[in-house]
Amino acid sequence: MPTLIHRRVEQARQGINPTVICRVVSGWVVLGDVQFLQGYSLLLPDPVVPDLNALTIEQRITFLKDMTVLGDAVLEVTGAIRINYEILGNSEAALHAHLFPRYATEPEENRRKPVWFYDWQSASPFDPKRDQPLMDRIAAAIKQHQKIV
Repeated sequence: MPTLIHRRVEQARQGINPTVICRVVSGWVVLGDVQFLQGYSLLLPDPVVPDLNALTIEQRITFLKDMTVLGDAVLEVTGAIRINYEILGNSEAALHAHLFPRYATEPEENRRKPVWFYDWQSASPFDPKRDQPLMDRIAAAIKQHQKIV
């Protein structure tokens, strides 16, 4: 498998990816590997494609709708003041969307900057025991807004 995204989607299909929150029409909702901002999540497409432009118009609409519904869910359950959405694909050349909740309580030196200024190395890693209640709340909020596959 060429990228981490491919591997994570395959693990999700096999039921062995512990970060999976739920399956949605366009792919998999997962919690981020680090949680320096509680609720940091990603949407991974299934099947994996190189970028957004590799999808048909209808598939793009579905992916972006699923992404924003995830954003609504994260806002609802975390109390964040906004969601930063990022689709990059430079390091992992496969479509995936990062959703970063932003909080009024963030340190001033971080709050107004992109999340990439955070120290990712010392960030709290994903912890299935700690994070499962949050994942369950996000899944329930998504389910209220759209069908979970």
